[in-house]
Amino acid sequence: MAPGRKVKICGVNSPAAFDAVVEAGADYLGFVFFPRSPRYVTPGEAAALSARHAGGPQRVGLFVNPGLDEIDEILQQVSLDVLQVYAPAEAIAALRNRFGRPVWRALGIATPADFPAPEEVADGYVVEAKPPPGATRPGGNAVLADWHLLSTWRARKFWLLAGGLTPDNVAAALAQTNAPGADVSSGVESAPGEKSPALIRRFVAAVRG
Repeated sequence: MAPGRKVKICGVNSPAAFDAVVEAGADYLGFVFFPRSPRYVTPGEAAALSARHAGGPQRVGLFVNPGLDEIDEILQQVSLDVLQVYAPAEAIAALRNRFGRPVWRALGIATPADFPAPEEVADGYVVEAKPPPGATRPGGNAVLADWHLLSTWRARKFWLLAGGLTPDNVAAALAQTNAPGADVSSGVESAPGEKSPALIRRFVAAVRG
């Protein structure tokens, strides 16, 4: 595995998961502020978890079509380093201007037409498969992205590969797509919304090689 690959563990919602992410040395730790997700945390819960360890992984807040006031209210309770959003490309500039933090756009990719336009102002991307029919969430559905398609993408900005990744397949996924890093949630869980410290450690080790 190439050096410098980044690792994000998303959907952290318990002290055991938080501590495991910190101890494993992940680069990013994600809190999900979307109530339909089994990994949802309130701002107060995220703040309490984040306070368990000063420093360590950058804190990433995940939002779905958020309003500016919604994010502002959450930021008053918990410090976030990065905003990750499911939102149209045209919404990104307002988020960057209002909050002065990097904004990553979460993208579902099925065809080359889904790749972001070069003029987009997002600071990075989290790329996964499009949600399956009937899905109640725009992402985090444990569906594998098209690795071959992503291997053809010449990304101009930082991005993380997501979708259906596990400790057993992430090395192959990164090798095929040449992604700079990986984002995982359900792939390190023992049940929906329940992170496994052992799987977290294995995933980080697999990415780092």
